[in-house]
Amino acid sequence: MSGDYKLLRPYQKEAVAFLKTQDKAMVLAPVGAGKTAITITAMKQALADKRVNRWLVLAPKRVATDVWPSELDIWGGSLSFSVAVGLPAQRQEALESGSDVLIVNYDNLQWLCAQNFVFDGIVFDELTKLKNPSGKRFKALDKRLPSITIRWGLTGSFTSNGLEDVFGQCKIIDGNLLGRSKSAFLEKHFVLINPEYGEWLPKPKALEEVMHKIKPATYLLEPGEYNNVVPPLNTVRLLGRMPMAEYKSMKTQMVLELGDQVVQAVNAAVVTSKLQQLTSGFIYASDQTADPLSPGKFNVSKSTLFVHDKKFTLLDETLEENQRANTIVVYNYQEELHQLKKRYPHAVTLDTPDAVKKWNDGKVSMLLIHPKSAGHGLNLQHGGHHMIFFSLPWSLELFEQTIGRLHRSGQKHSVWVYALVMANTIDENIWSALANKKSVAEIAIGALR
Repeated sequence: MSGDYKLLRPYQKEAVAFLKTQDKAMVLAPVGAGKTAITITAMKQALADKRVNRWLVLAPKRVATDVWPSELDIWGGSLSFSVAVGLPAQRQEALESGSDVLIVNYDNLQWLCAQNFVFDGIVFDELTKLKNPSGKRFKALDKRLPSITIRWGLTGSFTSNGLEDVFGQCKIIDGNLLGRSKSAFLEKHFVLINPEYGEWLPKPKALEEVMHKIKPATYLLEPGEYNNVVPPLNTVRLLGRMPMAEYKSMKTQMVLELGDQVVQAVNAAVVTSKLQQLTSGFIYASDQTADPLSPGKFNVSKSTLFVHDKKFTLLDETLEENQRANTIVVYNYQEELHQLKKRYPHAVTLDTPDAVKKWNDGKVSMLLIHPKSAGHGLNLQHGGHHMIFFSLPWSLELFEQTIGRLHRSGQKHSVWVYALVMANTIDENIWSALANKKSVAEIAIGALR
């Protein structure tokens, strides 16, 4: 299957046209906007036009192993690609394959720069990974860049961690944008407020001046402001992968053995619930023992068994790519809530005093909600426009009602909703059913087939 240019959205076509005219450029757009599809389409054109003979793609590891190969299958047409991730011999084989596109994760960048290679086009997926010009990765690549004439960078935002970060990202794309010296950049646009710790404060209008300089080399997917209408809603499935042995055991045998613990499902309804728990990395177990003081009575104890953390990894990558923008994270199980609070101590729940007001005032970066608590009339549209379903509700009504807390009158920005979905699991059944407005019963039946 190959992607058709005609299937691209209008703004994606604009971005492709922009890259076609730029040797050194950056694309700023949120997760799910189709940056990869945009870039692959432009890469194909550059190869066809002989602007590039071979492409190098640098990306975070999961994006390198999962996202780029699947997107190239869809949009790449006849483009050949290889993935240089894994053992040294595997990486070397990928490097020497002669493929049109070589995909490498950032952790292997220093290894790559020590090899003999010829690339004349490079794509930086998540450009912020190279924001530090004094870092080892940056220095290793900087020595090899002169021979790479076409350089494109993809990111969600330059400045989430401060204006200082912009320099390194721009330098790796084009040293002429903001100059070659970071110290000169800082002295021009900042004031040193703490020499001991090297703390700099941007001068008045520094942001505007820097953005003006880089604007000619930047395609910005501008969310815009919507004052009199409800803004667009974008729902995106983010696919992850997890160990499947435990999942398959529960699905096929309705029982799971973990160490000395045995978890058994008494019927199909319980199985589907257990399967969804496993996609989030855990499973509830219960054990009953005879009560020594009351013959015929049993004491039931409950525990949580952990299997993997792949969905949390996917969550953190999504937050990172969206530059830690204010986000509502939706959970369904109490253990999910417990782990979210443990991993993100700054997260706030609706039980926190004045949580809604603080969120709408922009003072909360992560709000944790349960679909059943996101009832009608709960207004959360002023505090952000990102929502992530860590796990999906079974109810279409709850799904739409929860999204409606952000996507409603008064929201001034495009709303982005992400569903974290583990491949080949009940997550995909629930997501498909919600998208097609199917009933809970149909979801359960489909998951067990």
